[in-house]
Amino acid sequence: MARCVKDVIEEKLFARRQDLFTDLSLVFMDTTSLSFHGTDGETLGKRGHSKDFRPDLAQMILALVVDAEGRPICTEMVPGNTADVTVLLPVVDRLRTRFGVTRACVVADRGMISADTIAALEKLGMEYILGARERSSSVIHNVVLNDTAPMVPLVLERQRGETQLWVKEVKVGKDRYIVSRNDAEAEKDKADRQAIIAGLGAQLKKGDKALVGNSAYRRYLKASGKNFKIDVGKLAEEARYDGITVVRTNAKVTPLQAVLRYRDLLEVESLFRAAKATFNTRPIFHQSDAAIRGHVFCSFLALVLSKELRRLCRAKGLTPEWQPLLRDLDRLQEATIEKDGRIVTTRTHVTGQVGNVFKAAGIALPHNLDEQLA
Repeated sequence: MARCVKDVIEEKLFARRQDLFTDLSLVFMDTTSLSFHGTDGETLGKRGHSKDFRPDLAQMILALVVDAEGRPICTEMVPGNTADVTVLLPVVDRLRTRFGVTRACVVADRGMISADTIAALEKLGMEYILGARERSSSVIHNVVLNDTAPMVPLVLERQRGETQLWVKEVKVGKDRYIVSRNDAEAEKDKADRQAIIAGLGAQLKKGDKALVGNSAYRRYLKASGKNFKIDVGKLAEEARYDGITVVRTNAKVTPLQAVLRYRDLLEVESLFRAAKATFNTRPIFHQSDAAIRGHVFCSFLALVLSKELRRLCRAKGLTPEWQPLLRDLDRLQEATIEKDGRIVTTRTHVTGQVGNVFKAAGIALPHNLDEQLA
């Protein structure tokens, strides 16, 4: 892909905060889809698996890369019919060429994993922590989850209380897998499945036609003559996965470090939610690839600014809520009036946490009223 202004700005932003102690040994990457309501550009807009739940619209795939501190590094935008598994390697290659990252640990979700991807990362000398497909991988299903070694209990301190984890490492030949079980998530998975089964039982009483098109129900059914019934064996099989997460890694880290780094990938997902909601990335109405890329890149710059503002506010003990803060900033206006040889400049009163946020950012608000001779 040809370099553009977006790439230059990203590189200069990265260089501005880079020093001898800058650590880019850990990068997180995730993807999402953004749907279009316009003509969707020359090449970006394609039909594909929609994470926006809008399969009726053309879309693009947006990849976001952040560092270990959750600061956005760069974005990549590709046509909407691009499979996630093919996105990771081009992004890693561009990290090497654009930012000089010759050795890093890449953390990505299970949608990025494939034998070719892993082989290419190892050939490049890159470490990785990749989410694995617990249900569809025969190695995980038949070997990793059947490993009889005990799991080690670990308790993590979180803002919302303690999290109980059970962790162990399983090696299959030269491949290293880390299995973790979260007790709270296991209970939730069990409760969700029981709710589905209760609904399924009620639907079965109405007849099989009531189940057509419901994928949540179909996975627990099996044929019984000309009808269907609940598959008890499938229920037992699904219970194996309650609260279970498996990651594959070649990184020189402990099992707990691998699990924690993979859980930190949620930071990227929260940035996506912020970009889509808080910063109004959607809807997209532009007609050219260049305009679409510019539109999305503005959201990236907003993420960079919000991350830096969070850092400054946190240093002052502030935790502003973004939507109320944005509304209060919209109300902050300045007007200039010229009358009788004088220029009067006035601004609206600050509301909410605007004043404190300006102080945290080291920016002085203008006076409420300022008069000068014309």
